Amino acid sequence: MLTLHTSTKRDCSGLPRRDFLRAGVLGLGGLSLAHLLAAKAAAKGGKSYVRDRSIVLLFLGGGASHIETFNPNLTAPAPYSSVTGEVKTKIPGLTLGGNFPLLAQHADKLAVVRSFRHENSNHPKAIIHMLTGGTDPTGDGKIGQSMGSVYARLRGPNHEVTGLPTYCLVSSEEVDGQYLMERGRIAAGSHPGELGLAYAPFDPLGGSQLLSNLNLAISPDRLDDRKLLLNKLDNVKRAIDASGNITGLDRFEGQALEMIVRGAGEAFDISKEDPNLVERYDTSKFRIGKKLFQSSSLGKQMLMARRLVEAGCGFVTVQNSGWDMHADGNNPGIGPGMDMLGPPLDKAVSAFVEDLTARGLLNKVLLIITGDFGRTPTINARGGRDHYPGLSTLAFCGGGLAKGQIIGQSAPKNDAPASAPITLANLHSTVLHALFDVGQMRLDPSIPRDLARLAEPKPIEELF
Repeated sequence: MLTLHTSTKRDCSGLPRRDFLRAGVLGLGGLSLAHLLAAKAAAKGGKSYVRDRSIVLLFLGGGASHIETFNPNLTAPAPYSSVTGEVKTKIPGLTLGGNFPLLAQHADKLAVVRSFRHENSNHPKAIIHMLTGGTDPTGDGKIGQSMGSVYARLRGPNHEVTGLPTYCLVSSEEVDGQYLMERGRIAAGSHPGELGLAYAPFDPLGGSQLLSNLNLAISPDRLDDRKLLLNKLDNVKRAIDASGNITGLDRFEGQALEMIVRGAGEAFDISKEDPNLVERYDTSKFRIGKKLFQSSSLGKQMLMARRLVEAGCGFVTVQNSGWDMHADGNNPGIGPGMDMLGPPLDKAVSAFVEDLTARGLLNKVLLIITGDFGRTPTINARGGRDHYPGLSTLAFCGGGLAKGQIIGQSAPKNDAPASAPITLANLHSTVLHALFDVGQMRLDPSIPRDLARLAEPKPIEELF
């Protein structure tokens, strides 16, 4: 299950000890958050081209079927149509797979792409290819950088007020070997490449570089030193609470402190949420796995994503595994697999959309749903669908983009685009146009030309 900061054991700062340590590591081990924030503010300068908008990328590791999710194609015979049926929506021509009755109610907020494709059918390489937005064309991990890292480089690695990282990866602890492997592949695909570790994703589960110090063996005297630090910071926190400001501290040291005593601890603590809202997100009743089973944590991950973007994170990748539905020894068939993973996805995403709408955030947060690739339009002898990048899963929601529509069309057998293909270059450019005023961004001489060129391909024009 996903490890979230809900521990009731408090340290002297008033925050749960794990909250404090996971936030406070930014200032330990020689990495100064104050310096990062100072660099961020210096780099920001006149970055008026940065839009007040965030991305949540829900990545369905293993490759979710485009047929059983966003293109049921029931006008075609089996096996080219969804084995789980379909759910009709209020948008003409737009139906969803049979496992998504809740999400179908929000079809007026969706833009479903039915002509998205790429050419890589190998899991590790396809995931890197996808998450790098095609900047690694082969997926070998030797060139390119993740889309989130590009955004962190262009916006800055931290939020200038809260100090929270621009780029986060919300992963889940896994017990099934297949799911664990898929989680690792998504982490690998989220790499910053030559941009450097400052632009790597922050993983609150413990996998990020920023948290690596806490994974080292720490001697008892080092822990005692941390206790002294907590005592000292507790005194400062009381002074802040009493006076309402920080005196005698450098501006950026003050921001670093704010992240520790107020920012990150609160952003990662879902115990502060209304229990009724937590219940709406909760997917723990759904058991997922193949050889080993556990409760789905996707609802908590999506709630965490909402808290992070609300607190200043600009790009959050949510890892969700299990979609490699071959019907082999490690994976279920397409029917049982969709019946297992479809309902928690339906509940978690619907709760996320409703939550953003209620908070007035839907136009400020763009949800993108995709995965490694799609699945074959044919069904193998075991009842599964195999790897197939010729048509792939892609849908958008929110972000102030045009909604309630189908973009592109597939061929009758659901095996190829019947309209102009949407490519990864189009997707990456769409992300950049959603997050920046690209025309103004190009005028900033501090932006490397190779990054600015990523916005040159045509974005998905129907969204704008």
